[in-house]
Amino acid sequence: MGTVLLVVHLLVCILLVACILMQRSTGGALDGLGGGSGASSFLSVRGTGNLLTRTTAVLATLLFITSISLALYYRGQAKPRESLIDQAAAEQTVPAEAEMPEVPTAEK
Repeated sequence: MGTVLLVVHLLVCILLVACILMQRSTGGALDGLGGGSGASSFLSVRGTGNLLTRTTAVLATLLFITSISLALYYRGQAKPRESLIDQAAAEQTVPAEAEMPEVPTAEK
């Protein structure tokens, strides 16, 4: 269940980003696609702007719903973790003193 919800969440994120990037600030949404005959003949400038605005609103709502659903689904599954400092202190060992080998000295 969690994997399916996560995949849906990622798809909604990608579609939302694409939908936002297709909008133009001047109001001619989807005008640049297909020259003058592509999306412009499909809907008027106002119609494509309204379509993208509604699509953005629906995708944003789905994003919030999937985000809250994921948060609720994974709420009880997180294990409390220890601090990295505590883990490092527990794993650290004191090295044993190494005996120094005797170096033969040349006596004359």
